[in-house]
Amino acid sequence: MKKRITRITAALAAAALLAGCGSISSSDGGYYATEAAAQESCNYDSAAGAVDSSLVPENVAEAATDETAQKIIYNASLSMESTDFDATRETLLAAVEANNAWMESTSVYGTEKDHDRSADYTVRVPVDNYRAFLAAAGEAGSVRNVSENAQNITSSYIDVESRLAALEAQRTRLNELADQAETTADLLEIESQLSDVQYQLENYTRQLRNMDQQVSYSTVDIYLEEVATLTPTGVTFTERIADAFGGGWDAFVGFVQGLVIALVYLWPVVLIVIAVIAALRFWRKRHPKAPKAPKPIQTPPPAEYAVKSDNEPKPKY
Repeated sequence: MKKRITRITAALAAAALLAGCGSISSSDGGYYATEAAAQESCNYDSAAGAVDSSLVPENVAEAATDETAQKIIYNASLSMESTDFDATRETLLAAVEANNAWMESTSVYGTEKDHDRSADYTVRVPVDNYRAFLAAAGEAGSVRNVSENAQNITSSYIDVESRLAALEAQRTRLNELADQAETTADLLEIESQLSDVQYQLENYTRQLRNMDQQVSYSTVDIYLEEVATLTPTGVTFTERIADAFGGGWDAFVGFVQGLVIALVYLWPVVLIVIAVIAALRFWRKRHPKAPKAPKPIQTPPPAEYAVKSDNEPKPKY
């Protein structure tokens, strides 16, 4: 009985080791998928620092010649403005449909009455149509800013795949051990490990599915703003001068319009100020200020009382 328990325990340890070291790949991409490999998968050639060649699967030559496809996630962000918000929005929606994309999220702010609408769109585009969609979206309105980035997740993808392969091999071995279990204690221990392995398998499968989704569909964030006039985009000196004149006039018109609107909003205050000024003027007319008394005219003293200055010339005799 003790020998039987020892064999079961050793088999469980081998299955656990398979999951622990099975995710380590050889230099040419082969993975350990057998129980024998699991028992020796942590033995390295100390001189070369590589995995023991005896542990490499037979089909490793084919795996070495078949390069792993690069897993790259493409994302982009566009900032746009338009004087015709509805037309630009319809053009964007048409571009989404034409490129087999789909709208992941939409947020619209402002009102059509005030002509101050803006919108945030998040579009998921098939990676094959990524460039075509960016070109179509750029023609919908005036693009102010564009930013793109690419994230290579190949190494992470391979790591998750290797962990999945190791866990699947461990699950297979545990199922075999469950069929051979003769005691309830052994069966409970095996089922406990099976539950843990199944949980990890589901977790890594979900991660792999999410990576595939991100790689297959690029994410494009679009910000659209409704404006009265487009931001100048001239690059030459003449174009910049023309844009400056047009922008100055538009700014003046906007200032006058804003002033008139402000006065309309403040009409109660304006009426109160006018009433106070009129009351003050009426009160001043009813209570005019008394005229000031004229100042007395000061006459010079007589000549005999005048004080002679020492600097005056003395008469000659």
